[in-house]
Amino acid sequence: MEARLASGFWVQAYRHRLEMAMIPCYITHRGDATAGAVLVKVATLDGLATVYERRMTLEGRAWMVLAEGPEAEVDAAIARQRGYDPDLWVIELEDAQGRTLLDEPGLE
Repeated sequence: MEARLASGFWVQAYRHRLEMAMIPCYITHRGDATAGAVLVKVATLDGLATVYERRMTLEGRAWMVLAEGPEAEVDAAIARQRGYDPDLWVIELEDAQGRTLLDEPGLE
């Protein structure tokens, strides 16, 4: 079994990386500090957004698009996920370029 970071610790480290890259971020829902799943939403400030979730793939963990399109539709998808999983963390970013840094090593 692969060792995993506690969700709360991962979220704080991710926030720090985003702040260093000057990407505004907000925790809009705090989940379980130990094992809560994490959603990352990036709003591109043009009315559109994308939300990512971490999934297991054949190659290991990867960030995959859960929903994208008009921000209201993305917010509705997040609300549905929160309805299924009250332990869910939701982090929202604002970046016109759509940067998330999720493709950096150590964030998978």
